[in-house]
Amino acid sequence: MTGAIELGLDTFGDVTVAPDGTTLSHAEVLRNVVAEGELADRVGLDFFGVGEHHREDFAVSAPEVVLAAIAARTERIHLGSAVTVLSSDDPVRVFQRFSTLDALSNGRAEVILGRGSFIESFPLFGYDLAQYQQLFDEKLDLFAELLKQEPVTWNGTLRPSLDGQRVYPEVAGDLTTWIGVGGSPESVVRAAKYGLPLVLAIIGGSARRFAPLADLYRRALAQFGTPLQPIAIHSPGFIAETDAQALEELWPHYEGMHNRIGRERGWGPTSREQFEHEAGPDGALYAGSPETVAAKIVDSIVQIGASRFDLKYSSGTLPHEASMRTIELYGTVVAPLVRERLAALAEADPVSSAG
Repeated sequence: MTGAIELGLDTFGDVTVAPDGTTLSHAEVLRNVVAEGELADRVGLDFFGVGEHHREDFAVSAPEVVLAAIAARTERIHLGSAVTVLSSDDPVRVFQRFSTLDALSNGRAEVILGRGSFIESFPLFGYDLAQYQQLFDEKLDLFAELLKQEPVTWNGTLRPSLDGQRVYPEVAGDLTTWIGVGGSPESVVRAAKYGLPLVLAIIGGSARRFAPLADLYRRALAQFGTPLQPIAIHSPGFIAETDAQALEELWPHYEGMHNRIGRERGWGPTSREQFEHEAGPDGALYAGSPETVAAKIVDSIVQIGASRFDLKYSSGTLPHEASMRTIELYGTVVAPLVRERLAALAEADPVSSAG
């Protein structure tokens, strides 16, 4: 853990319900996501990430377009994907879209590249799932070349080669690029190989379980002769005035989302007991009062040695109004608490806090 801690938000643009229980259209959800990004900027948060999906229950299939709309209405917050499914996209087009976003936002664009935990984009864009790993490996290799912003000569087997070609628009500086991983040691080492920052998607269990992966990443960076890079945490959460209120409000939407996805993947139904365990000290759900959520974030940052924490604040059909309240509390109450406590820990033990 080095330098200032960043606190961000992530959303997948989950299709939500109105206060009267009616389901919103994709268009309404997209406009609400833009409003949520605007609020995140106003309350002083550092990052706003938008995920990419190609299914009925998530409204965002083109994150860069949504982020560009947010960029036009904000001033300082960094804007990025969470994640971009590089395996089923073209690296050149991804670079162009995010370099365009970077220009429009005056240098605030970021991209988080990943393989994605949903597979709908593969048949949609004509990719063979049997090549799931090979597609990501090859396309990440090309994207790393594009980041150098020099004429690219590159050869692959699944995408046409490039011979001394430049890609436009260029970025004024560097395009901040992260690799998002879900817990695979191979993915962690791959991020270190390319010298790219790491996002750990911790969506189940304690952050403590992921500390060995963070250590592996740092060791791999050293072995590749690469300077230390930031590590971020992505985890779900919800904030209300009290712990009891947060759990009661979140539970029906959390249950519905998990059971819907679980049926697709062969999981059993989730229970209230499992939900409350995940919301406890040893789980990956950061749900509760500002005090509870801040304490859990501080513990996770210390365990991982992270420099950023991104709260995935959307959860299934959870209404827009509840998400807005979470954003407000996260920016105005939780973030100051987290920074204050981390600063106190650093003052008490400056050697450990230096990483």
